Amino acid sequence: MDSQFKYFAFISYNSKDTEWGKKVQKKLEHYRMPATLCSEHGWKRRPINPVFFAPTDIQPGGLSAELQERLKASQHLIVICSPNSAKSQWVGREIEYFHNLGRTNNIHFFIVKGSPHSGDPATECFNPVVDKLRLPEILGANINEHVYRLPWLNRERAFVQLVSKLLGVEFDTIWQRHKRRLVRKVLAWTIASIVVLSALIGVWRLNQPIDVETQLNETSVHNPNLPPLHKAIVTMSLDNETKTDTIQTMQSKIVFSNIPHRFLNKQVRFTVTCRDFIGVDTVVTLSKNVILDVKRDPSVYGNVHFLLYDPDKETGVADTKLEINGYEITTDENGYMSLFIPLESQNKYYKIKTQIGLYNDTIFMPCGESDVIMTKK
Repeated sequence: MDSQFKYFAFISYNSKDTEWGKKVQKKLEHYRMPATLCSEHGWKRRPINPVFFAPTDIQPGGLSAELQERLKASQHLIVICSPNSAKSQWVGREIEYFHNLGRTNNIHFFIVKGSPHSGDPATECFNPVVDKLRLPEILGANINEHVYRLPWLNRERAFVQLVSKLLGVEFDTIWQRHKRRLVRKVLAWTIASIVVLSALIGVWRLNQPIDVETQLNETSVHNPNLPPLHKAIVTMSLDNETKTDTIQTMQSKIVFSNIPHRFLNKQVRFTVTCRDFIGVDTVVTLSKNVILDVKRDPSVYGNVHFLLYDPDKETGVADTKLEINGYEITTDENGYMSLFIPLESQNKYYKIKTQIGLYNDTIFMPCGESDVIMTKK
């Protein structure tokens, strides 16, 4: 920028186009030129700086002495062209004043809406002062030119056209580089969007509840003579919360609903309690289908223990041979007998065979020291 100027450019606009004025100012002041061109021309990396835009310094209005000083201190004039600015007397005065400063060749038009020289007040984007002053025929940078299918790319092209005119360099010199930079930016945005979307999907999935179907699997020897599993109480522990349900039979299933997704594939504690079966307290990797192994307690129907009792003598019958389920055993010195029957041979009750008479020859399981088999003469 020529050292005699305070501003690289002055933006002239109608108040209805304020947002466009702000965008142009921001993009120009932050536009970085290639290092090779900066070295060649002695530019800073951001050569179009500062750019005067009225709302950031003073309120727009008539050509006050202050506003005239801003125009004098500006090397270029950028006119935001639209049907709004075409009808604005203040935009016309700013163009005319800048022209009278002898800087006609430094007037640049940035068309955001409408058409140049359309002849229709509803669409005309050039202020009448352009024709009045017989300014050079300048089409200006037009964001609505349909060079590309994507509107935003056409806007970028118009912006680079404006930059090239402000700096006096060939359009293609910076447009090809600008397009490559846009491709990199779009690619970066796309990757970032994919990452963010993946993260959001991950968070969404982690917050979606799941249903966990749970069933039992008997790993011990199955004995059809024994009562089947009935009403097994299953508890799932999740952090400080527990969920409990009852499995009615070995073939049944239960469903723990609304389990937070974050527990999936995590270690979760399960407990199972059921009559006739050994209690389970285990940690499993949680999935949507959980199978818990259970074993029958062999002591319930396998530990046969009772007293052989003579009611006439009121004492236990010692050293007496008995046969139970094919197993032979002898009572001890106090008349008690103890026998363990393997799981596969167990039953709900056992017949007792002996040489002496018995009032009752059947022992029902489970049994223990309080159970008595009485003899008779």
